[in-house]
Amino acid sequence: MPLNIRNRLAICAMTACAFAGITAAAPQTAEACGGFFCNSQQPVNQQAERIIFSQNTDGTVSAVVQIMYQGPASEFAWLLPVSGSPEVSVSSNAAFQRLQNATAPTYRLNTTIEGDCAQPDWDNAGGGVDAGTSADAGAGGGGGGVTVVNQGAVGPYNYTTISVDSGTSDPAQAAIDWLTQNNYDVTNIGADLIRPYLEDGMNIIAFKLTKSKDAGDIRPVKLTYPAELPMIPIKLTAVAANDDMGVLVWVLGESRAIASNYRSLVLNDALINWFNPTSNYDDVVTQAANEANGQGFVTEYADGATNVDGVIFSDGEFVNWSNINDPSQWQDDHGELIMEVLRSYGTFDGFNLVVDETVPLPSGSTTQDFLNCPSCVFNGSSGGSDAGFGTLPAQIDGFSPDAFLSAVEEHVITPMQETEALVDSRPYITRMYTTMSAGDMTLDPVFDFNDTLGNVSNQHVADRTIYCSQAVTVREAPWKAVLPSGEEVHGQGASWPLSADDGLPANRQVRQEHNTGSGDTIEDNTDSIATTIAEHNATVSLDPGEVDNGGDAAGGDVGAASDAGAGAGGDSDSGCSATGTGVPVGGALAVALLLGVARLRRREVG
Repeated sequence: MPLNIRNRLAICAMTACAFAGITAAAPQTAEACGGFFCNSQQPVNQQAERIIFSQNTDGTVSAVVQIMYQGPASEFAWLLPVSGSPEVSVSSNAAFQRLQNATAPTYRLNTTIEGDCAQPDWDNAGGGVDAGTSADAGAGGGGGGVTVVNQGAVGPYNYTTISVDSGTSDPAQAAIDWLTQNNYDVTNIGADLIRPYLEDGMNIIAFKLTKSKDAGDIRPVKLTYPAELPMIPIKLTAVAANDDMGVLVWVLGESRAIASNYRSLVLNDALINWFNPTSNYDDVVTQAANEANGQGFVTEYADGATNVDGVIFSDGEFVNWSNINDPSQWQDDHGELIMEVLRSYGTFDGFNLVVDETVPLPSGSTTQDFLNCPSCVFNGSSGGSDAGFGTLPAQIDGFSPDAFLSAVEEHVITPMQETEALVDSRPYITRMYTTMSAGDMTLDPVFDFNDTLGNVSNQHVADRTIYCSQAVTVREAPWKAVLPSGEEVHGQGASWPLSADDGLPANRQVRQEHNTGSGDTIEDNTDSIATTIAEHNATVSLDPGEVDNGGDAAGGDVGAASDAGAGAGGDSDSGCSATGTGVPVGGALAVALLLGVARLRRREVG
């Protein structure tokens, strides 16, 4: 049942334009062994709006929110209903990527072969391979029942927190009018969206880019505010949500987190394409969420936070920064100082601000020119794909190592260290994921905690046996796979044989978790899944002599790992493994993930 939002502190992100996160695909590689690819371990990397929540010990909640925006800088506006005056700072996109890589669900298919298969005719293989595996002017004034609570600037943003007199005839419209008059583009944000939160006595904090910044300067924001429980006021997102918008949340606390008023989804692992999990994992999660009326989360990982110590900012990086951060050693070589910092921390956010503030560039050069090719800017080179960073002059007129290092610490290093410290500050971390469309966004998910539930591993391993003879190649041979759920799936060649078209549900179980106890099973599909798989297996012979070579065995999926940070899979009986070396495949994403925290009575939700 819906939770009363009175006395709830909510933080909601709203933008007037669409957010998008787009990354390029890199080539996939794998080690060939015995004519097939085996034991591939593939982190599943969903493209999603991402948030890190922490329930702190002092009665506050912290939220680190990744903001993905595509559009004119002048149209960027981000509003968050808050209680009081939150502490505001910035984080780094690198922090999210590192935490995602460390906690991503992986699917590994260990493969062994019985018998000897015929060698494939590689010239006629058809392309398929088997795979296993300071604020702006105007921000200081009130008027129309609006009072400025605080204001400031962090990273590329100016922000202002306002309160609205409850005696105003229409507080929500007064807030919208004030924001518009003070150059916050809230064209697409109607008063009705924020009215319930203002009626609950909350304030509004509004962000916009500073005049010198563009959309490429956007980075995550960290906020800390009084609250009891994290909450996502997802209802506000519906105004601008794409279909099947991904929502990826990490919750830090004393124990395992649960979505107390949403269902808990246990995926049917037989629907995962174990040859290439990245190809359909999101589809399975979307189907599972739809089966729960669009309101359910998959718990992808839950364990002690010590397992991710140093993931965001390592001890080695801390020591390296301590060694670099001595201006006296760089007085005679400005260029080497700049290059050393870029080599060590060039993947972190904030270097654009560092260059803007401390690096005197040649006339006609821009900060982006420098970040693309530092040596090109100072040496007059046109650069190119082989230019690299190159070298810089030992002396740069007007350059101060002290000012440079101070700016690097403020804009680049400290945001990463603070995010690492946030993760380190709590004993337990839970990662949850779902996809949602606008029609699903009718209930704000609230995250509570349960200290009796067990850990959840992100490592999923299945064992496959290929049955060979000289009548078939390894890409054509029949096989049997035993899944972590215990189900046994039969197949032939390099294609995963099961899909939703076979009538299989995406959820093995749908559960309702509570803040105590083991929870309730709402739906259990274990028996129906077993029946459907048994019916399928009856149609697949494991005798290699009975294989129909005219099938589609040559055109299956490639299972090389496809996410940066993928580790090598464990050894199979055939003694080989494959290692992923690519980066996440990108795609356009939804706008405006809304965040929040709730101060409310703990209660059971059925």
